[in-house]
Amino acid sequence: MSQTLKSWDLNAEEDTMKDLYLCFSLEDRDYAFEVRHLTEILALPAITTIPGTAPFLRGVINIRGKIIPVMDVRLRFDIPFKAYHDRTCVLLIELDGLPLGLIVDKVNDVVRIPVENIDLAPKIGESRSSRFIYATGRVGESVKILINLQRLLTQEESHLIKDIPGN
Repeated sequence: MSQTLKSWDLNAEEDTMKDLYLCFSLEDRDYAFEVRHLTEILALPAITTIPGTAPFLRGVINIRGKIIPVMDVRLRFDIPFKAYHDRTCVLLIELDGLPLGLIVDKVNDVVRIPVENIDLAPKIGESRSSRFIYATGRVGESVKILINLQRLLTQEESHLIKDIPGN
């Protein structure tokens, strides 16, 4: 009996993250990604710029002795730069074992978006930023733009980031 209960507990733990998305804003648009990719949310720390990197790669931050590259998601999505403010924060994620900080305008909340409320993103234009979007999620009367974190960096960009000292 206890073995059955233990198996049930493991399944319950796995299901606690199911359908949960972290929502954040850029301009007046709401974006989201699966919360299981999130490591930590930070107030905007000091950023050390690295010369010669892509404009969307703002530099690196030092978090508890670990050097982590940071990306301004606005710039990655071809949204004009906006001065950082008190709600600007860094979302720490991990992509294929590579830690990465995502600078966003603000974090909104964590919402549950069941699979039946997710629709593949319509093909509207061929902008460079459309490659990061894989679906839309309906939450009440609002729509969240769901992003594919794996596509934030090309393979070449990922290799360049791994070459940054400290990675």
